[in-house]
Amino acid sequence: MARSKVRFGLTLSNRGVITGAATLEDLYSLARLADQEPAWDSVWVGDSILAKPRLDALVLLGALAAITERVKLGPACMASTPLRDALLLAYQWASLDFLSGGRTIFVACQGQPGPGGGQFEEEFAAFRIDPSSRMRRMEEAIEILRLTSSQENVSYHGEYNSFDGVTILPRPVQQPIPIWVTANPPVDKPKMRERALRRVARLGDGWMTTMNTPESFAANLQAIEQYAREEGRELGPDFEACLYYNINVNEDREAAFQEAKRYLDAYYGVDYDRALVERWVALGTPEECIEQIRAFVEAGATTITLRLASYDQQGQFERVTREVLPAFA
Repeated sequence: MARSKVRFGLTLSNRGVITGAATLEDLYSLARLADQEPAWDSVWVGDSILAKPRLDALVLLGALAAITERVKLGPACMASTPLRDALLLAYQWASLDFLSGGRTIFVACQGQPGPGGGQFEEEFAAFRIDPSSRMRRMEEAIEILRLTSSQENVSYHGEYNSFDGVTILPRPVQQPIPIWVTANPPVDKPKMRERALRRVARLGDGWMTTMNTPESFAANLQAIEQYAREEGRELGPDFEACLYYNINVNEDREAAFQEAKRYLDAYYGVDYDRALVERWVALGTPEECIEQIRAFVEAGATTITLRLASYDQQGQFERVTREVLPAFA
């Protein structure tokens, strides 16, 4: 599954318009700049509806599709997948792929209870959806997105979705659309870890994960490859292993840590401890950030998305683009 060059994605702070980390013009400006810089391969936006409010991912991705020409576009990740009507979501995503010229990547996710998940229970209650059903709802959405984007006049009968003779028009450019599956399994719960990674191996064209060490990333990727073989799949070089990462470049590493922590605490409503922030964010001088990123490349990451964990979005974009990414060219 080796590939000679890692790809980089820019994750925009679309919740930042609420927390004060970014303006709408920041989002548009950074997307345009990334589109003009070959070092950036993709642009991503976060997703949540009521749990962690922000500009709606689908609406924003449509706007970004209209002002960019080259970069791929996707959600990092689509946490509201179980809350959205799967057939309607498939229709909306096909339209997005059509108007972007085939530049979309769908990343399926089931939302996150507990710390960092925001008003998770209240969100599911508002949509009258049982949180315990979210895993199977996400799986059905993946199946429906892939089915309707690859074929016409299709039928589907699942536990939560059922339809006959459906053709989605206009057709997406990508048939089928690429679908990555999110999995951030806890290392101390082996059965949960296995279920999550087997789902990626069974359903995913790629895997997106976050809050890893290089060692946990490599171990989980190895497990996905093994489970895929057990499913009769051989994951080739097109399978994406994507790390959702953060970055703050500053010669004063403590200052970088403090700003990144302030940003993340405000974004998720959590008082994160030092160990987690240092695992989740590339911090310090350009050389230190390069070293931290390179460890994940060596662990098998094929795409690394970088969110600018800073209140100076434009300044950090310039530093990352000019001083960090050239090391991986």
